Amino acid sequence: MYNVLVVGGGHAGVEAAHACWRLGLSCALVTLSEHTIGQMSCNPAIGGLGKSHLVKEIDAMGGIMPLATDMSGIQFRTLNTRKGPAVRALRVQCDRGIYKKSIQNILKQTTIDILEGEVIDLMVKRGAVIGVEVENFGKVRAEKIILTTGTFLNGIMYSGQIKKYGGRLGEKPSIPLSERMYGMGLPMGRLKTGTPPRIKMSSLDLDAMDEQPGDLPTPFMSSLQKQYTHPKQLSCFITRTSTKTKKIIEEDLHLSAMYSGQIQGIGPRYCPSIEDKVLKFKNKGTHQVFIEPEGINTDLVYPNGISTSLPIETQNRFVRTITGMEDSIITEYGYAVEYDFVDPRSLHQTLELKSLKNLYLAGQINGTTGYEEAAAQGLIAGINAALSIKKTTPFILDRSAAYIAVLISDLVSHGVTEPYRMFTSRAEHRLMLSQDTAKQRLTHIAYNLGLVGEEDFLNFESLEQTYQSYATKIKRQTINFGDKHMKGETLLKRTDIDTKEIVQTINPDEDNAGFLERLITECRYQGYIDKQQREIKNNIKNTTTKIPKNISYKDIIGLSNENIERLEKNQPANLGAAAMLEGITPASINLLRIFIAKHKNAQKSRTS
Repeated sequence: MYNVLVVGGGHAGVEAAHACWRLGLSCALVTLSEHTIGQMSCNPAIGGLGKSHLVKEIDAMGGIMPLATDMSGIQFRTLNTRKGPAVRALRVQCDRGIYKKSIQNILKQTTIDILEGEVIDLMVKRGAVIGVEVENFGKVRAEKIILTTGTFLNGIMYSGQIKKYGGRLGEKPSIPLSERMYGMGLPMGRLKTGTPPRIKMSSLDLDAMDEQPGDLPTPFMSSLQKQYTHPKQLSCFITRTSTKTKKIIEEDLHLSAMYSGQIQGIGPRYCPSIEDKVLKFKNKGTHQVFIEPEGINTDLVYPNGISTSLPIETQNRFVRTITGMEDSIITEYGYAVEYDFVDPRSLHQTLELKSLKNLYLAGQINGTTGYEEAAAQGLIAGINAALSIKKTTPFILDRSAAYIAVLISDLVSHGVTEPYRMFTSRAEHRLMLSQDTAKQRLTHIAYNLGLVGEEDFLNFESLEQTYQSYATKIKRQTINFGDKHMKGETLLKRTDIDTKEIVQTINPDEDNAGFLERLITECRYQGYIDKQQREIKNNIKNTTTKIPKNISYKDIIGLSNENIERLEKNQPANLGAAAMLEGITPASINLLRIFIAKHKNAQKSRTS
């Protein structure tokens, strides 16, 4: 008997299990193979636009993805450096093997039990899950179950006309569990993702490509990792497809599993296959391809940008028409994988199913794509499963507090029509949510929950105090800039002066360089931040206004049938959640607010 049992050893599963362990609960992780825990199934990279914000927040909450990223990172690049701080993002190319090993080593330092086997059934009693049945292992009871099955639920892999059952190359799918979930009447559907062929780096002409080195000095994803040294740093390379590539793909498009009618699931819009690119962007003759090394001690590269489900013969032909890849040796061919998912609108914001108590879902099973999105959900599911056992208040963040909250809110309110990916544009208050402010926003919360230890918290507090003292000093200081004398705060607010110029003028020591850049950002964007804070205060009124459970939406005069249907289906807990539903207008929210007030007054009258 465990407090929590996690099914699946991917990015969602390991964060969920680790969070439960940190909160003092007994936990077991069930996986098909202990050796694949923490495996990067697709691109060996963490972070990027919108995604690094999630990873930084996971870091602030004591998660393990950022630590493993720093331990395995072989290239660190900050994206959008010419844009504002809200949209800057750190992307890390990782050594695939080291990353997986780092995750496994972190878990070995815990008391989490690893159970090898396939979950073939859920044990249900009186509308609640009480355990699982594991093939060749038997029944395992737990107070809470977290499913993080990735692409394994009834997974099918496609390369041209070749069809194989599996959630990942060389690994079998989870079919009995999928059938069980359909049998319980859960709202389910099919989605698809894909991967490119893997190629020997030694077979490529890198001189024909553009080299893309990483940042110097090398940054860190985790704030706790600076006592470690990064592995050897490597360059990536950029090349392009050719008109010959396009012609081959166009001629063989009917052989692609995606376009032959074999695959019904919807693929990710923002990570399209090369077939999608050729078909949907017919005016473009060529497409960019990123050559990304898979590790330090491997000869393999990941050609990011040519994900495909075309036949092996076609892959051999079109790959060799790409600049610098004319003599390429393919070691593993690309394929598409189609899998089951559960409509996330069937979940509470805690990620517990509404229709079945004690069962939580996290990761691709909720219709998302990406390691980072999966890890964030695993963290939230693990925290809430633990808090439920402890009979304490659920952990639900407001959208203004974190990208993690934006992710969860979008999923449970809107559902998905395609694999969900995080972007900074999804956040209404993104100026407040830059990747660099994650610790300031979330560390106190994590400490109060018990996710961050005393030592790490005190170090954070000490650093913040040092920064505040430094900021006050610089703002008040008179600074000579060119032929002008001005207060530091005035100088820092000026957008016509380059940040580097200011840094050089004030000439901080190495330890304070980061402080100054943070201070410049805060000063320049303070007006916008103040405006967003006022908006957030107004939104809080909606969030705190609870919707009575026995409310009859049909009785609200002026509410459209469409709105009534959506509200009845989703059963939002408060006006804030109602406002997030697709099609619910501010006018509808006002009607709801008036009706709730009348409802409360009527109840008071009856009791007086």
